[in-house]
Amino acid sequence: MSGSVTLIIVVVIIALAALMMIGAYNRLVALKNRVANAYAQIDVQLKRRHDLIPNLVEVARKYMSHERETLQAVVEARNKASDARAAAASNPTDPQAIAALSATEGVLGGALGRLFAVSENYPDLKASANMAQLSEELTTTENKVAFARQAFNDAVMNLNTAIASFPAVLFAPAMGFHAATMLESTSAPEERQAPQVQF
Repeated sequence: MSGSVTLIIVVVIIALAALMMIGAYNRLVALKNRVANAYAQIDVQLKRRHDLIPNLVEVARKYMSHERETLQAVVEARNKASDARAAAASNPTDPQAIAALSATEGVLGGALGRLFAVSENYPDLKASANMAQLSEELTTTENKVAFARQAFNDAVMNLNTAIASFPAVLFAPAMGFHAATMLESTSAPEERQAPQVQF
């Protein structure tokens, strides 16, 4: 009788362990899908940003014929950021793809910042309705990227917490679940610095 009780206890323990693993696995799948969905929202906004930039450069080119280097830097940064966006979209939990996206978007933000700084020297460009509209659309898009980035980072935090929690910590890496990387600000480092005021 004691052998059958022991067998029942072992079977119950194995069944409970299996149920825990299945539950943890399903939770990880759901959280990974939430990360992918959150990245898709960022991707939409970054694509919009990347689509606005050629129009912005074209409007600026009409007024800034002597600023070819600045305009070319924006175009090159936009192309690299667009490539990084596509790579990150294929696997939003890949830390290297997200790091590359952050870096290229930072470079693009810096190039755009230089373009807007140089455009201050061109009163006709500043007065252009097209330039004002594109600048406003770009600003709105930047705000949407910031909100989408926060949602993505929240989803990444939830996934990473689940991966590091028991019982998932025991089997998550073996089943292909790895910690994801949060998306840092896509603004350039100089944009994040506090302005220096001198009297």
